[in-house]
Amino acid sequence: MIIDEQIENKEIAKQYKELLRISYLQLTDEDKKLIRLAFDTAVDAHKNQRRKSGEAYIFHPIAVAKIVASEIGLDAASIAAALLHDTVEDTDYTLDDIERLFGSTVAKIVHGLTKISHLKKDTDISLQAENFRKMLLTLNDDIRVIIIKIADRLHNMQTMDAMPEHKQVKIASETLYIYAPIAHRIGMYNIKTELEDLSLKYTEPLRFDAIKSKIDDSQDEQKKYIKDFSTFIKKSLNGERLKYFIKGRNKSIFSIHKKMQKQNIPYEGVFDKFAIRVVYKSTPKNEKFLAWKIYSIITDHFIPNPTRLRDWISSPKSNGYESLHITVMGPNNKWVEVQIRSERMHEIAEKGYAAHFKYKQGEQKESGIDTWLNRVQEVLENKDGNAVDFVEDFKLNLYAEEIFVFTPQGELKSLPTGSSILDFAFSIHTEIGAKARGARINGKLVPLSRTLKSGENVEIITSENSKPTANWLDHVITSRARTRIKASLNEEKKRISEDGRELLRRKLKQLKINLNERTIRRLVSYFKVNTSLDLFYRVGIGTLDNKKLKDFAANYNNTFLNFIKKRMPSSNRKKIEDRAEFTSNYDKLVFGKDKEELPYSLSKCCTPIAGDKVFGFVTINEGIKVHRHDCPNSLSLQSNFAYRVLPAWWVDSSEQQFNAKLTLSGIDQTGLVNQVTRVISNNMNVDIFKLNFDTEEGLFNGSISVGIKNSVTLDKLVNNLLKINGIEKVTRE
Repeated sequence: MIIDEQIENKEIAKQYKELLRISYLQLTDEDKKLIRLAFDTAVDAHKNQRRKSGEAYIFHPIAVAKIVASEIGLDAASIAAALLHDTVEDTDYTLDDIERLFGSTVAKIVHGLTKISHLKKDTDISLQAENFRKMLLTLNDDIRVIIIKIADRLHNMQTMDAMPEHKQVKIASETLYIYAPIAHRIGMYNIKTELEDLSLKYTEPLRFDAIKSKIDDSQDEQKKYIKDFSTFIKKSLNGERLKYFIKGRNKSIFSIHKKMQKQNIPYEGVFDKFAIRVVYKSTPKNEKFLAWKIYSIITDHFIPNPTRLRDWISSPKSNGYESLHITVMGPNNKWVEVQIRSERMHEIAEKGYAAHFKYKQGEQKESGIDTWLNRVQEVLENKDGNAVDFVEDFKLNLYAEEIFVFTPQGELKSLPTGSSILDFAFSIHTEIGAKARGARINGKLVPLSRTLKSGENVEIITSENSKPTANWLDHVITSRARTRIKASLNEEKKRISEDGRELLRRKLKQLKINLNERTIRRLVSYFKVNTSLDLFYRVGIGTLDNKKLKDFAANYNNTFLNFIKKRMPSSNRKKIEDRAEFTSNYDKLVFGKDKEELPYSLSKCCTPIAGDKVFGFVTINEGIKVHRHDCPNSLSLQSNFAYRVLPAWWVDSSEQQFNAKLTLSGIDQTGLVNQVTRVISNNMNVDIFKLNFDTEEGLFNGSISVGIKNSVTLDKLVNNLLKINGIEKVTRE
């Protein structure tokens, strides 16, 4: 590849000028000097580096800085840190150099970004989950660290086409798993949407292309609809001398995909594929009044759906989002969502944290995003334990919709939808949660497991004798409650484990086995527990008795390492050289880049069948488990344990049979069951294992378990069943 340095340098200079031009915040002369110094330093640091695409590496930090400056709208220190975010990690510059040149603020942010990149190479945990934990812990330092990291991830997602497919899937899964939810929580809706859409592009490319194509085809129709809608209300809005604009907003490709998936409907079945925004100019004092005034004007022209009213102006979301959402029967008798918001609200919805910071006033009471960040600090206090559990607990609140409940003193508390009495108790104070015995809701006694509803008045009843138990974890969803309960349980567990370790040492001594680190690892693997603490605890409470320990002693040499060696004997390996072998008739699974046949079992969580798009996952005790790509656990596995994921492909399956379960629904007809069994048995060469039909008031629901060769046959079966008169819907579980 021939590179014209002169042209390249001109382009770098051009990108720098654009960076200054598109900045969201007003830059002072001092700001510009800081950014210029950061730019020159980054150019010098990366002068000999190039990306895999062949372009100069400096284009990447510039692109990240442009996202930070324009799309997110952060300050000059953040823009400078974005330009420098890879210097300490990838070049000869040190953190001391950065602090000397740019001051402590920029150095602190760069340090936070560098910390994220330095992984501890510990094979006993997920490296990816540990990476996420380290990233989340930087929230303690400066939230700008995470925001710049999200911008970095966005640019990487935008430029990922040159990467191998398995890396694309891994990075896209990570993005969906943690980066998009965090962007959502910080209020960066535009970036969250782009991250989700780009992730879908790589995890499910066919679905992505199909939805995108249909959205593109409907643009003209959408513009006409918005024009028709505007025509009805403009006269009334103008009559009130309101300054406003009306625009349409497409639902993201990812959100349409999720709705199609959740409701099991085609693209045409998604009715609210776009929304209409009415953005008005207002002083802070009149914002709420004008929002409801516009609501009144719109509902004078169109009938509203009262169940779809969402008032996030009176009670903003925890990420600072404010807007009034209504759904009305618009032109041509179509339901359409209308979002009513002021210019300030619109900015906060577009820019998130940055706009919130811009509009925040000194005397303003603590707003939603600050409350959430304070809540995050509590989660981050528990830095110990399993990294995967940590990330899962943290994620519980990231996407959760909110409910609002009252304390007896009339204080309004915001909690994720699905929260219980226990979640509420721990949100007030750790001691109240730990000593909770029950509660009164609107004066009525209720148990701790009761799920809360918006608007309820909740009084917690405490007892000095009450303490957390393991089953409390089944009744809480908030990170704060889970962390506090686990901490309480762990204290008791540690005490029992200390006694258990000594007891185990004595018992193994009688069996002529020394208790050392190697033996402990073998015991953990043999008894399928997560940690050595779990092992000692089970000995302490008597779950692992003498008989089980004797069985372990008899199989002392049968360790996980030996298992790994045995799972891939060279005599059973077969390399598939020719991709032409891959046909529509499948009978074998092959794994890895060498396309080897290896022992495996099919996971029960998603029950894959031949022909499904699948991957292999190397478990600790059960060898390779095969999962579908759309398995509910796929994102978590791909993100947290990517190093244990094996690419997998199906080949000829004429001799194999798989179980599949179908659910059917529709209008009951005479002889329906007979028609179904005839279609399955006579036409499809498929075995029926189980068949169940229920009817009620002329409608039926049924389930069929069948033995089937591959996904091609299954698709044909579903299509043939849908042809039977009365059957409205057929889905695979």
